[in-house]
Amino acid sequence: MMIYRRVLRYLRPYWYKLAASMACSIMFSMFSGMSIYLTIPLLETLFFTPEAAATAAPAAASPAASIIPGWLTEMKDWVAHGFQQMVFRDTPAESLFNICIVVVVAFFFRNVFGYLQSNLMMAVEQGLIRDLRNDLYRHIHALPLAYFSNERTGNLISRIMNDVPVINTGISATFQTLIKEPMLIVVYLTITLVISWKLTLIAFIVFPLALAIIAGIGRRVHKESGLVQERIADLTSVLHETISGVKVVKAFGMEGFENRKFAAEGQGYLDTILRVTRIRNLASPSTEFLSAAAGAVIIWYGGMQVLQHEALKASEFLGFLFAIFQLMPPIKELSGVNNRIQEATAAGKRVFEILDIEPGITDPPVPAHLDGFTGAIEFKKVAFHYVEGDPVLTDISFTIRKGEVVAIVGPSGAGKSTIVDLVPRFYDPVAGAIEIDGIDLRQIQVSALREHIGIVTQETILFNDTVRNNIAYGLDDCPLERIIEAAKAANAHAFISQMPNGYDSRIGERGVKISGGERQRLALARAILKNPPILILDEATSALDTESEILVQEAIERLMSGRTSIVIAHRLSTVQHADRIIVVEGGRIVETGRHTELVKKKDGLYKKLFDMQFRI
Repeated sequence: MMIYRRVLRYLRPYWYKLAASMACSIMFSMFSGMSIYLTIPLLETLFFTPEAAATAAPAAASPAASIIPGWLTEMKDWVAHGFQQMVFRDTPAESLFNICIVVVVAFFFRNVFGYLQSNLMMAVEQGLIRDLRNDLYRHIHALPLAYFSNERTGNLISRIMNDVPVINTGISATFQTLIKEPMLIVVYLTITLVISWKLTLIAFIVFPLALAIIAGIGRRVHKESGLVQERIADLTSVLHETISGVKVVKAFGMEGFENRKFAAEGQGYLDTILRVTRIRNLASPSTEFLSAAAGAVIIWYGGMQVLQHEALKASEFLGFLFAIFQLMPPIKELSGVNNRIQEATAAGKRVFEILDIEPGITDPPVPAHLDGFTGAIEFKKVAFHYVEGDPVLTDISFTIRKGEVVAIVGPSGAGKSTIVDLVPRFYDPVAGAIEIDGIDLRQIQVSALREHIGIVTQETILFNDTVRNNIAYGLDDCPLERIIEAAKAANAHAFISQMPNGYDSRIGERGVKISGGERQRLALARAILKNPPILILDEATSALDTESEILVQEAIERLMSGRTSIVIAHRLSTVQHADRIIVVEGGRIVETGRHTELVKKKDGLYKKLFDMQFRI
């Protein structure tokens, strides 16, 4: 229940709506009871003598007196007398007219309060869903990159889109079903007790057995509900991966394979949901059958009271039946509450598993102020690993002064990308330190640090939006003139102008409507518009054809002008003019120097890589 209590904390901003909803539930229940209770004087008026109608009170007399408190009996008599004075007249026709008016009024207010209660509760439920999703979404953005390396995207999407609404069903069960239905039960039960406590007692003999069955079913539902959410996550993951990699699927002719995989996951979900549904649906028919059995006993016993013993009026017995059978729907609703709460708890567990993950990259309690970038970036004996015991970087030390262009080269897996990922604090070193202008990066607010850094990678990330919004990503109300200026500097203005809607053209998800070179130039335009003092280029031209590479390289040279740049490149031709080249192998720096110096080292790694590329 700790998980469920955590969910309930999200209701605090909506306490006033929740209170109003509960008040409407109480009024709804009162008018529901009134509408049923009016059947007694109505039956007296229609089917019995005028004398009986004139003297009838809308409550039974003595049968319940032995167990009903005196104050309740007095209140009942007072209400009955007032009702009699208001409704009953000299003739049955007049009394019938008055009763009909009261019935209409009762049903009108019953439905008004029912409408208000539903709308208020919906506002609470949907507000909770929004707040929980927002918290989950914000927390996901706060998690380090390492988390996403080990987590399936489809699973995260499933927890946000599927698990959160399941939690909402538990809130609905708690604050709608568990308030409105018990209130209805109390009202109808009061009516039945006032009429005949013996009949009421017989009616509720079946309850302990029903509750035992419901509790057992609830435990099974809680166990199986977690499996349902996992199956949904598996299904979502397959769907996401297949759509994201649709080009590879088609290229390898794997449509049939993917169809079978998706069908297998779908069948697994179907089997699980059917199993849970079978368990959950046992509660309702079990409760209904037991209630029907009790009803048959009640009808027999009550009928005997009317026919033989004359301990109960026929109109009272019929009113009792109306009330007791009105008890069945709320009892039936309550029978599923435990199941819904168990399902919500299982979903909440999956959601809070993410919310409970502590972000690995956090802001310091008192962050240091970074006033621009004026000095240098310095690596001091930096070590790093993704998995403990498997070092990726060891004893990395070097300095990048303001305005320098430093290239990092080496074979695949040497640790080049890891080095540059440490600069914007995508990860923190496990040993040593990285300083900017003499300040340890861990002492700087993350957002403030990243404001000073622009990143262009081989894998260009664009959004299903307009060209304009992709270039001005994160900049509100950026003038079009500045966007065009950045596009021109990135050699992108020409192809943008030829698009159907120019800068307002949509480029599709991940920029699928434009070529690789065009996507890269848009990414460069985005970095140019941000105008960062520090620039990181990670294999920015490695996946481009010759023509695109020339255009992108020209844009990169403009972008690097006057900036401190860290460049990773497999194509050594793109880094020959760097101020310094750092050669990395096995997570260690093995060489440092300019291109002209490094190619002269006959046994050097850089010379070996250079010769392999240019076949010298």
